[in-house]
Amino acid sequence: MHHLTRADIQGFDKIYRLNLVNALSGYKPANLIGTAAADGATNLAIFSSALHLGSDPPLLGLVTRPTTVPRHTYENIRATGCCTLNHVHAGFVDKAHYTSANFPRAESEFDACGLTPAYRDEFPAPYVAESQLSVGLRLLEELPIQANGTVLLIGAVEHVYLAPEALRPDGTLDLAALDDVCISGLDGYLRAEPLARFAYARAGQGVKKVSE
Repeated sequence: MHHLTRADIQGFDKIYRLNLVNALSGYKPANLIGTAAADGATNLAIFSSALHLGSDPPLLGLVTRPTTVPRHTYENIRATGCCTLNHVHAGFVDKAHYTSANFPRAESEFDACGLTPAYRDEFPAPYVAESQLSVGLRLLEELPIQANGTVLLIGAVEHVYLAPEALRPDGTLDLAALDDVCISGLDGYLRAEPLARFAYARAGQGVKKVSE
């Protein structure tokens, strides 16, 4: 096996290091984060850093990049206290990736990338109409990460919209039914293929599969 030390990684060319380190955590969620500025101007950005923080109360986290340059998503969330998290499906993966381009603040990624903003239940942030699983989040906490200047935003789940075929009777989600995609590294998009589901694990009882 290859063995890479911290010194090795620090010595790599910048792009090589970005590609390598961004892939180390494995497959990551592909989400479009929808926001609006205080004046209503919309913004849309691809994120792969969403994480589950708890179910009671339901909380999700987003890690934003350092704010040493303008970050429109972060600025909008701070201004309005809200954002939407929208799953990316294979049918519009190219449009979702295009939101990573550095568009000027005055130009909405919804328009530039061919996606549709949807406002629901008087929530101030726009959802992606093309997404079949969307979550409305309200900002609760902002935790600066001193090690690298990133910021962890903690959001309370206020709304969930999902296609009926995605919701199983036990509350689990069939993301394959939505043709969800995940991200590898910075620019690789993949379909997640179902492999197995297992019952709640208890010591001494072995592993039991759950039938679909």
